[in-house]
Amino acid sequence: MSFATWAAAPPGGASGFSMLLPILLFLPLLYLLMIRPQQKRQKQWQQMLGSIKSGDKVTTAGGIRGIILSIKDDSIIIRVAPDNLKLEVAKSAIASVTTEEGTSKS
Repeated sequence: MSFATWAAAPPGGASGFSMLLPILLFLPLLYLLMIRPQQKRQKQWQQMLGSIKSGDKVTTAGGIRGIILSIKDDSIIIRVAPDNLKLEVAKSAIASVTTEEGTSKS
């Protein structure tokens, strides 16, 4: 059997396109199941950070809960009970916001 004959015939009679088809079908599935939901969560988180205001109750990613006293460009100052301790934290550290009405945005 010559090399040209062996290289020309794919093993098992499968064509190159049929081998590529599962990969091509997997890419849109990967986008729909993993990438799109993450983009949606990121957009909701950005909207939440954009809508925070003084008086909102927040929880940081580290679990610290407090009330927003003031907002700067990339950080906020929160008051933490029971000692009324003031902490400055990065906006990106905010995990969830509870507004004065009591609804949670996370």
